[in-house]
Amino acid sequence: MSIEAGILAKRSVLPAEGDPRRWFALPVLLIGAFLPVLDFNVVNLALPAIRQSLGATSSDVQFVISAYAATYAVFLITGGRLGDWLGRKPMFMLGAAGFTLASVLCGLASSPGVLIAGRILQGLTATAMAPQVLASIRVLFPAAEQGTAFALYGATFGLANIAGQILGGVLVSSHPFGFTWQAIFLINVPIGLVAIAGSLLFVADSRADHVQRLDISGVALLSATLGLLVYPLVQGRETGWPLWMIIMLMLSPVSLTVFMQFEKRVTSRGGSPLVDLSLFRERGFATGTVMALVFYMLSSFYLTFSVYLQGGLHLTPLDAGLRTLPFAIGYFAASFASAGIMQRLGPRALTLGFIVQVIGFGAVILSVLDVVPGYIEIALLVAGLGYGIVVPSVIKVVIGSVDQRHAGLASGVIISTFQIGAALGVALIGGVFFSALGAGENLTAYAHAFAIALTCNVALLMLAALLSLWLAAGQPAATSRTEATSHRP
Repeated sequence: MSIEAGILAKRSVLPAEGDPRRWFALPVLLIGAFLPVLDFNVVNLALPAIRQSLGATSSDVQFVISAYAATYAVFLITGGRLGDWLGRKPMFMLGAAGFTLASVLCGLASSPGVLIAGRILQGLTATAMAPQVLASIRVLFPAAEQGTAFALYGATFGLANIAGQILGGVLVSSHPFGFTWQAIFLINVPIGLVAIAGSLLFVADSRADHVQRLDISGVALLSATLGLLVYPLVQGRETGWPLWMIIMLMLSPVSLTVFMQFEKRVTSRGGSPLVDLSLFRERGFATGTVMALVFYMLSSFYLTFSVYLQGGLHLTPLDAGLRTLPFAIGYFAASFASAGIMQRLGPRALTLGFIVQVIGFGAVILSVLDVVPGYIEIALLVAGLGYGIVVPSVIKVVIGSVDQRHAGLASGVIISTFQIGAALGVALIGGVFFSALGAGENLTAYAHAFAIALTCNVALLMLAALLSLWLAAGQPAATSRTEATSHRP
């Protein structure tokens, strides 16, 4: 038997009704979605303690965040493709083990350089783990249950955001086992060990139908393209946009064009491209990816709202984190309801979610400006409800529209798009906020700057709502309901 045939013989063949252990596997997989988001957010509230303990400079502290964010965004698509080819279970386990070890390195770091190296390793290993979550859900679950699974995935994002906003402050303040900032990294160790053990017991392997060689040149070109785009977006505002960063941004579309032409040549020669560009001819995949990019620019809300609360209202970091709870609770609750909403409305669930967010954030603006004072908690709750509807819905649109053999690639694309959208939002809308704030130091100045920045987010949400209407026009809700029903076991 040839090596290729031997590998194919080992490939898991899953029944049409789904893997019998899928509901045991799901909590394990969701750990792989929880940890990267948690680690992106939890560090923020620990930065002062890190700076004091390690004697870090402002540049070091910024790079503790940006090194992780940039590495994570750049290699997600490659990680997803590796899962398609080498097997999603072994890649998930490799990523979980690597992330756990990297967390130990971060927690035991004795210098800023070691901590930054650990953060880069965390970002790299997270790219092996995170894309396999959505890809495995797409393969392990039948169509009728995928909406529920994606909704739980969205709820996990919400839970990770809640924990990230609060856990950092709690751990640093409570000094568990004598640790301060180290605890935010070491807490990943038992969670990672559970993920490794659980994947051994419950997660079935899956991969693409045909053994393919990794497109190394494509990896290099795509990594260069995303690096040219993501690094300036992550670091630009903090460093004052030096000329070399602007040049990097200008070169990114050139590099993208070179990458696309190279992938077309690989395809025409009968090879296996890193990114199958034909996926972008699928209406759901292409439109959903653009919506995800526009929608996730809303990540700037966390930055601008936090600065408004701490700079304008003079709240502590922990109190500022608690003020976001209505939004996070709405997000978390709506994620559970989103499966039923998607089944009933199909792609129009996206439109509903965007409209609810526009109403909620519009009310936040009016409350902050004292036009309609006293209702900001309710407004945040409404905005969170809309957010919780959109996240699983846009994921289902993108992941559900592709063939299972490309599930890892599609997962990498959608998560990478989220990261790029977040970086774009912080760079562009964060820039609008700080420009509007100027030298203002009183509450009125902060409220005015926050309202302007949030108005930009509302405009983007309205654009996303229009895109969702265009998508829904090509796929009537009735059709979606019929398809979902026909796939029930």
